[in-house]
Amino acid sequence: MKRKIIGIGIVMTMLALAGCGSQQAMQGSPKAEVKAMSVIQRDTPVTYEYVGQIQAKNEVQIYPRVAGNIVAAMVKGGETVRQGQPLFQIDRSQYEAALLNAQAQVAQAEAALSNARLQTSRYQTLAAQQAISQQTLDNAVATEEQNAAAVEAYQAKVRQAADDVNNTLITAPFDGRIGVNVLRVGSYAGTGSTALATISSVGSIYAQFSMSETEYLHLAQVGGGSLPTAWGNSLKLVLSDGSEYPLTGKIDQIDRGLGTDTGSITIKAAFENPNGLLLPGMFARIVATGETVPGALLVPQRAVQQLLGKTFITVVAEGNKAETRNVTMGSRIGNLWMVTSGLNAGDVVVVDGYAKVQPGAEMNVTMIGPDDLTDQSAQ
Repeated sequence: MKRKIIGIGIVMTMLALAGCGSQQAMQGSPKAEVKAMSVIQRDTPVTYEYVGQIQAKNEVQIYPRVAGNIVAAMVKGGETVRQGQPLFQIDRSQYEAALLNAQAQVAQAEAALSNARLQTSRYQTLAAQQAISQQTLDNAVATEEQNAAAVEAYQAKVRQAADDVNNTLITAPFDGRIGVNVLRVGSYAGTGSTALATISSVGSIYAQFSMSETEYLHLAQVGGGSLPTAWGNSLKLVLSDGSEYPLTGKIDQIDRGLGTDTGSITIKAAFENPNGLLLPGMFARIVATGETVPGALLVPQRAVQQLLGKTFITVVAEGNKAETRNVTMGSRIGNLWMVTSGLNAGDVVVVDGYAKVQPGAEMNVTMIGPDDLTDQSAQ
């Protein structure tokens, strides 16, 4: 019995010592090091960003109007061309022969018409003397009219044959850049069925993007039933390497309705492209400035945590303890994000290190300012 009491005492002593050690370990554990900054409050213009793709204002495939073998190509793929510049020459021998034949037919028809006119003139004199019947005169007049019609028909064939000869030379329909896939010399080109090349204009381009129905309704309400003029007249273009295109653009076309498969509306913004930097197929971000929100609350984008469709921000509460807030976000402005609910002016939010703390845990807080954001790595 005495041994049992001694054993129990030893166990209790060990448990007590273990508890004290655990408590001391918890009390001695280091606080998480975090960086935080105060919520920024200022009047902020709302910006809207869209992912778009560069398109040529004019882009056409060139098809021949006459068929034949290509005997010369006066341009290489990828070259810049001017309106009216010769591009391809189709074998014109058969069309020149057709033109000569049509011209000969016109000459024959004109000779027949001249003879018919003389015949009609003589018959009119004889008819006036009642030397021939009226029917004979009527037949002569009809023959003259038939010959005149034949001349007009053959003259039309001459014009068509001349057009065919001219159409064997294919020229650029406008200034632009020709694609690299051009038909080679010796290839056969069918009338209206064989694409010789593709030409895209380069002097000005479209940046095409889509806007959601919700966003369109919001902007249309701000603009009194249509997109605000100021919103669409000074658009910025941010290229895929992050650089900003030096020229601004403006809305040029808005689709007649929403796409049935996307539920969004397609918009085209026009940008000048004097140096040819922008090429069809490039991706870019279109940035538009909208209305100004007075006293907007802004936080760094990397301070925002998103999980399962919800958005959170870790706030430095009293005693430097971590507090998680559910927030609602608005527009992104540069590297900041507008908060529409969940934060108050004067709140301090954790920018770096929030993944290392639990709600209620004490933190060692280092305050930073907006100028320090570009020097900090994302969470």
